[in-house]
Amino acid sequence: MLGALWRRETGLVRRPEVYRIGVSGPSNASNREPGRIIVGRMTPERRADLLKSWALEAGFDAAGVARLESSAQGGALLGWVARGDHAGMEWMGRATERRLDPRRSLPGARSAVCVALRYHPLAGEEEPGGDLWPRVARYARGRDYHDLVTGRLRVLEERIVEAFPGTATRRYADTGPLLERELAARAGLGVQGKNTNLLARGMGSWFLLAELLLTLDLAPDPPVADLCGRCTRCLDHCPTGALPEPFRLDANRCISYWTIEHRGDLPAAAREMVGEWVFGCDVCQEVCPWNVRGDARDEWVPADQPELRLPPERRELDLAGLLLLGRDEYVERFRGSPMKRAKREGLQRNAAVAMGTRRDPAYAAPLARALGTGGPVVRRHAAWALGRIGTETARRALEEALATEGDPSVRDEIRSALAPRSEITVPENRS
Repeated sequence: MLGALWRRETGLVRRPEVYRIGVSGPSNASNREPGRIIVGRMTPERRADLLKSWALEAGFDAAGVARLESSAQGGALLGWVARGDHAGMEWMGRATERRLDPRRSLPGARSAVCVALRYHPLAGEEEPGGDLWPRVARYARGRDYHDLVTGRLRVLEERIVEAFPGTATRRYADTGPLLERELAARAGLGVQGKNTNLLARGMGSWFLLAELLLTLDLAPDPPVADLCGRCTRCLDHCPTGALPEPFRLDANRCISYWTIEHRGDLPAAAREMVGEWVFGCDVCQEVCPWNVRGDARDEWVPADQPELRLPPERRELDLAGLLLLGRDEYVERFRGSPMKRAKREGLQRNAAVAMGTRRDPAYAAPLARALGTGGPVVRRHAAWALGRIGTETARRALEEALATEGDPSVRDEIRSALAPRSEITVPENRS
């Protein structure tokens, strides 16, 4: 019987029988060599089970196998790009042939081992407080998952190549032209939800994906049945309307796109959409019944992934601290963090927008400092935030900055922030 393998704490792990070269049956006391496993003539089913068990031993929480073939979602992808739903992520329209057929990425590829790594809830970690970290997507609070997952995937890859000489491989950890959620769904790890995330019993959607393409012949796992049913909570609760219909994400209205991928100034509409979020967004996951339903969550064992916890050197940061973070301190505090994807300028831009959204008068002082010391993008957003706060202290900071500011674009933003509320307009977007 085939099926994706799960960590032992879920109670779903099946241990495969290990075969040795020249042995026609399972290993026993007479043919074992301690510390060494050599696999030989095995059926595709037993070979798949063995590799999935190795994936768990490498530190992943679940593993499944998919047979490589042309994508069944090619039309949806091409339509998504044609509509412009990919926003400024131009790379999503490139390497289309490889996206639609992963066999083009590895000559002779036949199978993929797909793995999952849970990142919430984490053992030994409480939800952070303050004005910053509750508005950072959970996956991004700890170590960069690309590095963590790639390291474990390399361990699995090396073990496979040693056991099956001549096997060609290719690793993916959200790093190349691969429709990984479709592939993971075909490998039985879960099923795509209406918010486009992969859903799985016992994990919800709080997990990361990675894949190892192989020239080995492995028996595929059966797919998982639909888990959404008639539920539309993710669509109904998306604060920006980025999910206009089931299984479609419009990145032009997605908070994650604007806070992570977009460079330069945020347009007026995007500033309103982003709100208090600083990096990413978890709303469509937070409202999903598979993530919040009590009877399901009570059965979950927290993930034992300490590398993904929020480290002390970042936990102590708040919005003001992030806004005023110098380059050297930024490099030190965010070393190995996925939040570096947005770059320092982007994070500080987002912090200013969050402060302007919250309109706390206490933010006027740090915003005034940023207005005097930040780069042009940060200064423009600090000016906008001070205008939103609108206190006498905030207006005085804007007037003082206007008297000395030499950048015309920043001066325009300051004048807009000083205008009466009914006259405020955000200057034309700059990117």
